[in-house]
Amino acid sequence: MTELSKEQKILIAMRKTLTTIVKDVTPPPGMRHPLSPATIEDVRQCLGLIAAREKELADEQGRGGEQPYYADSPQKAQVVSIEGLKRPKE
Repeated sequence: MTELSKEQKILIAMRKTLTTIVKDVTPPPGMRHPLSPATIEDVRQCLGLIAAREKELADEQGRGGEQPYYADSPQKAQVVSIEGLKRPKE
């Protein structure tokens, strides 16, 4: 795996910071949101731009096909037991 560039590290930090801010200011259901609709849309636009640039950089490095992995999602690779395998006789 390649070392992350300074730009990639900045994008990751910005994305994490913005999403943490959103989590911190999100009120419980039924309460009014402290951010204006325009600010919410601006945050969405920023996160979209960050994601687009991260994808461009990943594509340039040949890492473009990455997808998030979830523990409950089906695996493409299957585990095969090697207990039944025997060495060929010479």
